[in-house]
Parts: sequence; structure tokens; C-alpha cells
Amino acid sequence: MKKNEHAFDLLPGRRRFIQSIALGAFSASLAPAGLLSGKENQSFRRKKGQMFYRRLGRTNLNISEISLGGSPVPAMPILHQAIERGVNYIDTSHNYMNGNSERQIGQLFKEMGRDKLYVGTKFHLRKNWSEKSIIDSVNGSLRRLQTDYMDVLLIHGASSEEHLTDERLLGAFEKLKSQGKYRFRGLSCHTNHHKVVKKAVDSGLYDMIQLGYNVFDITDTEKDYEVYDDYLGQSGIRRLIALAKSKDVGIIAMKTLKIGGRRQNVEKYKTGNTTLYQAMLKWVLENKNIASAVIEMLTFEQLEEDLAVEAHSLSEMERKNLFRYVADNSKDYCHMCGSCQAKCPSQLKTTSILRYLAYHESYGKISLARQAYSRLKPSQTAAFCQNCGECERVCSYRVAVQKKIKEAHLLLG
Repeated sequence: MKKNEHAFDLLPGRRRFIQSIALGAFSASLAPAGLLSGKENQSFRRKKGQMFYRRLGRTNLNISEISLGGSPVPAMPILHQAIERGVNYIDTSHNYMNGNSERQIGQLFKEMGRDKLYVGTKFHLRKNWSEKSIIDSVNGSLRRLQTDYMDVLLIHGASSEEHLTDERLLGAFEKLKSQGKYRFRGLSCHTNHHKVVKKAVDSGLYDMIQLGYNVFDITDTEKDYEVYDDYLGQSGIRRLIALAKSKDVGIIAMKTLKIGGRRQNVEKYKTGNTTLYQAMLKWVLENKNIASAVIEMLTFEQLEEDLAVEAHSLSEMERKNLFRYVADNSKDYCHMCGSCQAKCPSQLKTTSILRYLAYHESYGKISLARQAYSRLKPSQTAAFCQNCGECERVCSYRVAVQKKIKEAHLLLG
């Protein structure tokens, strides 16, 4: 994509994006470089039945470009239908539904056969974690999954780049690998993406990364510099995905259908018969550097809605409505960059608090949000906020951080 020559190109990312909408300058963003267009060669994806499949980096696993999230996992009839429709990858974790997510997937393996589905599950690095705690967690997952191995083993929510090369972690990975308990290793990342993803890719130790990527990352990032700390004003997630692709590290996109702020009426952003969620999913899948988008399909209606996007590209009007949606809601959406948390003089877990608030408001996962919030130390919650405003000063997206973390404390505390 050619660099924008308009005067507002020098504005910081989010403000430049909003102003470009106000000026009607959609054309500069309709076909960003590196993304799929309708006329482009599509050798990176292969169709079988009604589903497209893409290669998950150097794992060489060909996974469905729409995959299934397991938090929560849907009822068994929906699981069966999803697999029959071509979904062949499911993401879970040891703690989803108190282990029942893995148990239900284990039952699915028993009913449909282990060869029908790839599974990725995760372990946490919490409190006094050790090589033994990781191994114990993985063995527990294998028992619940009723299988001898998992296709991908991931660190759940890696937030510290130092952890990725920690001897305790690598020791656990090596022992489990030598025992044949997983095929490929990876991580999911909720925050501090710019450091964690770069370290994971550069280390050469990880085969895939599960990364938040959605329409709120729509801002232009095609700049000629490689300063990952500097991505905060522009999102920059696409640059990290491209970096992973350059080293053949597979990327699975998560948080793809996330809405900004409270649950809301999104019907006004519908384009003809295309819902906002369908347009969001199309937008994510047009990035050919992504292997799959992992989403939750909890009802037959959601399954039909999501799988209906296969073989359909994003129209110009759908894209414009997405832009309009982001412009209307960007101040309510936290990108989980971690800048507010890093600069908080009280050392509050602001990024985590905002994520738990999103679970409560956007996803309706009320009990999960409250449980997660209860695990924070009291001194890390909004009760110890000094009202200094530093979090909002450093936020490139002008999110009302103070207001939102206090709202979270009232709802979740």
C-alpha cells in the first residue's frame, strides 16, 4: 500500500484513523498491503467441502480457517455438527469450565475418533510455578482429554518475555516432548504483545502463537520502522503477525469477534444480510498470514452465522460499516497493550482488570470474570487507585482507564 499523502498522515494512529473516517478517506484502507483481495492468488488456503484450510506455520498442520474455542465448549450436538462441517481444530485449557471443557473434548474423541480433530490446550504460569507444576498440569489435561498426546501445547496468557526462555519452562517442555505428550509448542498472549511475540519468534523455540486480533486493529501500520515498543499508537498487531510469518511461526487469531464496551445493539452496523460479527470474521480471515480464527459457537444459530462467511470476501460497504463501528466504539475498547499497567505508580493490574471487565460486559462471562478478579491481590485492584491519571496519559487510544477499572471493581469485587 502506498503511504498516505494526506496531511493527517502525521497524526497518531487512532486519531488519524478517526479523522480519515470523518473525511471519507476510505479508499486508502480498503485493501491494505499483505491482505487478501478477491482477485488474489489463494494458494495459501485449500478448500475441502465447504471449509477452507490453512497451514499452521512450521507445524505443517492444515487446520480449518475457522476453529472452535473451548471457553466454554458447546454442547455435544453442536460439536458434532461443527466437525461434520469441516472444523478440525479446537482450543482449550486446563482451567476452562473447571476442566470440563477438556473432559467434553475427550468424550468427543471417544465418539468421533482422535484423528478427526487437532487439539491445543494450555497451562498457566501462576504464583510459585515450576517445572513440576507444568508437567502435572499437562498430565491432568491428558487424562481429561482421554488421549496420549496433544497436538499443540501452549503457555496460557504469556505476559513476560523472560518466561519464554526460563530453564524451568524449557525443561518441562523438553521432558514432555521426549515422552511424546505433545507435538508442537506454542503460547497465547493477552498483553505485552510487542515484547512477548517478538521474543517468541526470535527465539525459534515456539511453533505457533495465539494472538488477539480483531477489527479494532484496523489502523494503518505499514510504516518503515521496526520499533515494537512504538506500535501502541497504531496497534501494530499486523506487523507482529507478519514477523511471525517471516519465521514460519503459525498464528491463530483469538478475540476476533470482540465488541467495544458494554453489550450493545449492533444491528445498526448490519450490511444487508451480513451481521457485524460476520463482517468482523471476514476482516480477520482476509489476512493471509493468519492460519485460523478461533471463535465460540455456542448455539446452532451462531454456528450457521459464523460458517456462512466461508468463500465470501468482505464487501466495500461491509468494510465501511466496520470502520464506522470502530470509530463509534474505539474509546471503550482496550487493546491490552499493557502501557497503562507498566506505568501505574500503584502497580495495579489495570490491563487484567480491563480484560475481566470485557469478559463481564462484552462476553457475558460473569462468573469467569469474578473468579479471575478474585485472584488479584487486593493491592492490585482499583481500590488502591491514586487517581493520578497516569494510565490515561500513556494510553494511545484515549481509553477512560480510571473510570473503567473502578466500574470493574464495583461489578466484580
